[in-house]
Amino acid sequence: MAQIEIRLPKMGESVTEATITNWLKNIGEIVEMDEALVEVATDKVDNELPSEAHGVLVKRFFEKDQVAQVGDVIAIISTDGTLSDDSKPAAESVAAVVEVKVEDVSSSNEHTNQEVTNSNSSNKFYSPLVRSIADKEGIDSVELDSILGSGQDGRVTKKDILDHIENRRNVSAAPVVSVPMTDAPLIQVAQTPQNAHAKAAPMIIPSPGDEIIEMDRMRKLISDHMVMSKHTSPHVTSFVEADVTNIVNWRNKVKKGFEQREGENITFTPIFMEAIAKAIKDFPMINVSVSGTTIIKKKDINLGMATALPSGNLIVPVIKNADRLNLTGLTKAVNELARKARNNKLKPEDIQGGTYTVTNVGSFGNVMGTPIINQPQVAILALGAIRKIPAVIETPEGDFIGIRSKMFLSHSYDHRVVDGSLGGMFVKRVADYLEQFDVTREI
Repeated sequence: MAQIEIRLPKMGESVTEATITNWLKNIGEIVEMDEALVEVATDKVDNELPSEAHGVLVKRFFEKDQVAQVGDVIAIISTDGTLSDDSKPAAESVAAVVEVKVEDVSSSNEHTNQEVTNSNSSNKFYSPLVRSIADKEGIDSVELDSILGSGQDGRVTKKDILDHIENRRNVSAAPVVSVPMTDAPLIQVAQTPQNAHAKAAPMIIPSPGDEIIEMDRMRKLISDHMVMSKHTSPHVTSFVEADVTNIVNWRNKVKKGFEQREGENITFTPIFMEAIAKAIKDFPMINVSVSGTTIIKKKDINLGMATALPSGNLIVPVIKNADRLNLTGLTKAVNELARKARNNKLKPEDIQGGTYTVTNVGSFGNVMGTPIINQPQVAILALGAIRKIPAVIETPEGDFIGIRSKMFLSHSYDHRVVDGSLGGMFVKRVADYLEQFDVTREI
């Protein structure tokens, strides 16, 4: 008789927990080796976890929407279809409620009992740690319900309640604003920890017939990340127009042969990535992060490329060590990550470690944009649409008007550490590399 414990595996750097989003097998069903057993979601990517054994699923320790820590036993598979007494201690250890004392509020292990929940009149759930902090600080259930949670599904974390306590000490209570009675439901725009010192957001009263749509998990994460970025970094954007006629003509000449030889379609993206990697080597202080008053200069050049998912949300897979790849290697890397994104097959390691991000607003027909920095990076480049326009062409024999393929490059950067001279020179250098592209180049 063998009992196989299925544990939540490590799913990438800095990933410590995952939410069970869907069990693909029910208790009593046969599971094949390497067959998808459960779907999980981290704060970075969704994954299917395969079974590590052939047998019968006899125990599940976490249900849908519950959070498991890396290393937790999430299920047991029996090779003979029965659950022995040997598995009971594991089940009890996972399901046990650990009492958190008030004097242990400062403990850093707030996630140990993240899913041990207490309910109140609003049906919101709080971990014992959050409850104990609230009790100690005299926060009643009404005030606790008003705290916006940054955890999974809006759960209030230790950081959220401590931020609330700090803000409560420093900021006087906002006045109560009366609103006219209406049959339409009221939607309160929640105040996030990042804008807690700003004025309270107004209440939104939907008009009759309006559709109210709840954000999905990823959209909530994107929303929080974008607000955090704008709060963290003073954004400045510089614009440069680049003549990419030579690149357009060269790609038209080589794309058919390249596809026949490599089985890959060469797009403009890897060509742009190559120019950006070269410019980063010329201006390495673009490739940094900020920690307090310390600047961390990155050794590797890992280029993130913002990519649309089938759901309409965005994700940023990363080309690792982009400066070490030739154009063929960049093409294969770009295409592979794009395919994995479209098919929801990205792994946690595919979206980690980025040091600079590129977003292609031109794919939506936009000529330029003002992108938001992907923290903890300090800069991001938006690629505008390539358009044929009349332009002045300078020659030794004189100037004339001709048709050229041009595009705008929009470079947003963190003005704490990137001044206008560096931010402007960097994007100009990218444009120079694009305009000086060798049309006789072999690939």
